[in-house]
Amino acid sequence: MPRRPRAALSAVLLVLACLLVPLGTVSTWAKYEIEDASAYVATMAPLASDPAVRAAVSDAVTESAMNEIDAGPLQSVVTSFVRDAVHSFTETGAFQAAWNAANRAAHDAVQSALTHDSDGAVTIDLAPITQQVKRQLTEEGTPFANRIPVRHTEVTVMQAQDLSDFRKGFRMLQVAGLWLPVAAVLLAAGGVLLAVRRRRAVIATALGAAAGAGALAAAVAVGRGLTLDDLPPDVSRDAAGAVYDALTDTLRTASWIIVAVGLAVALGVWVSRRLPRSSRGDQGTPGSRLSPEDQVNPGSRLSRLTGPFRRAGRGAEPGRSAAAADPAPVTGNPPTARSRP
Repeated sequence: MPRRPRAALSAVLLVLACLLVPLGTVSTWAKYEIEDASAYVATMAPLASDPAVRAAVSDAVTESAMNEIDAGPLQSVVTSFVRDAVHSFTETGAFQAAWNAANRAAHDAVQSALTHDSDGAVTIDLAPITQQVKRQLTEEGTPFANRIPVRHTEVTVMQAQDLSDFRKGFRMLQVAGLWLPVAAVLLAAGGVLLAVRRRRAVIATALGAAAGAGALAAAVAVGRGLTLDDLPPDVSRDAAGAVYDALTDTLRTASWIIVAVGLAVALGVWVSRRLPRSSRGDQGTPGSRLSPEDQVNPGSRLSRLTGPFRRAGRGAEPGRSAAAADPAPVTGNPPTARSRP
């Protein structure tokens, strides 16, 4: 293949590979962490001990319970008792189990909505937590505890409008899964093999992959701010931020790993281009270095080395050797002419 088409095709493949790096990272994250129910629950499980999440759950359950209780002048006292009891319950193992069950239900609801084109909002039910709180308050003898209704307290996870906007793109990422990273690797390998200067191609690919992963990490950070800014006033920003950080932790970690690996590969290849030249210049044998004149005109050194042989050849006649052209001198007395008697 000619050099120009080969270089152009190599550049196209390398650019596509670099563009697929952030997309492949997101598709892998969506496929193996968000779509998988067990992985999702394991990701959300540590949030049960997060202070902001526990406070948000306590406020939601307390408000739901007190909306059904009319304690008259003791309303504020009962509200305080219920809030303290709910907050105490969030420190138990039972709350961890209820939290995991609620997150699994939320995950199943989201996956069902994405799969079956549901138009309604995605919600989770806090009734199991309310039931546990009522039992605890009743055992402690809290006034009006037996009047706390155990109803389906739904908490909205995703609005219907957000779900419709999110469905198509997320489906594509989940279907792509691990194929996008594989395609990125194959495109990068093909681009490097077709490149005229392969070391430069490797450096460019590594820097491009690092730039794509860095852009993804920046997008995750910007998305966090935009998500928190769009929250309703009654939603805890601290709790929502903790949930966002937990869900995107693997995505951020993978992005920074790709950035580090890309920069390390680019630096290693760049250094390897410089080291052999310097070592040859410093460790050459005496007399092997070229003078400035020879570096400019390498033929001058060759002409100086072969000059004596060419001058000797010019002194001989055609067809005769140099030895025949310059015969050796005769030693001894030369013969004299004899006189005739």
